Amino acid sequence: MNLIGEYLRARRELIRPEDAGLRDNGHRRVPGLRRDELAMLAGISTEYYTRLEQGRDRRPSPQVLDAIARALGLDEDATAHLHALGTPSAPRRRRPERVRPGVQLLLDAWQTTPAYVQGPFQDVLAANDLAVALSPIFTPGGNILRAVLLDPAVQEFLPGWQQRIGSLVAALRLMTGPDVDDPRLTDLVGELSVKSDLFRRLWSRHDAAPHPGGGVHRMRHPVVGDLELRYEKFAVTGADGQLLVVYHAVPGSPSADALSLLGSTLKPGTAQPSYH
Repeated sequence: MNLIGEYLRARRELIRPEDAGLRDNGHRRVPGLRRDELAMLAGISTEYYTRLEQGRDRRPSPQVLDAIARALGLDEDATAHLHALGTPSAPRRRRPERVRPGVQLLLDAWQTTPAYVQGPFQDVLAANDLAVALSPIFTPGGNILRAVLLDPAVQEFLPGWQQRIGSLVAALRLMTGPDVDDPRLTDLVGELSVKSDLFRRLWSRHDAAPHPGGGVHRMRHPVVGDLELRYEKFAVTGADGQLLVVYHAVPGSPSADALSLLGSTLKPGTAQPSYH
């Protein structure tokens, strides 16, 4: 599989010639930049760039990759992704996706704070009761990306979900790197490519970016109403790509009152009903 070639072609086709300082004569047969134009911008020969994109040169130097990254206008994370694709290595042996008992105890101790742990493919590995009460999307065993793309109830819960989905797809691409043959990833990408035109378009762009470390999510809860919650994401040390995600509301805000009301209805360890 020619991973670096697929990535370079996808990124090249997204650049408008005028944005790269080139004249567009209106007679282009391909979208974006031509191979010879990108090679010129990177300061390498068209022949060499063509071999690289076609997969006939699989060990480009770091200097060449940096030059191509600059020509493509890649940011730091996308440049690192390009280097990972251009540096073949043995596939990583992922550890079993288990959450340490201490992390689960921490989640359970946060009875007024929704929190969960997700794996590298955005599977929910563990959650506390308040997170599940906030949304079934956070139920252990589910997959956040699949739920947002395919479940109408989840889409109703997350107003503006279309504006968020691109970052989830880009994070999956970056987390995966060159390990595209991982069976879990193959199954997930295959399912979503068949069932979601939006996912198929976003995946074909080859965007690669890390999960945002924090931000604000607006949610429409069927019981306590609209919520505006901040979220923070933390890497779980000693785990392979696990993230701890914690939600919180501004103290004294209507969202804090709503979250408190939701928590008051719970009994620890009880299953929460679905929205369906």
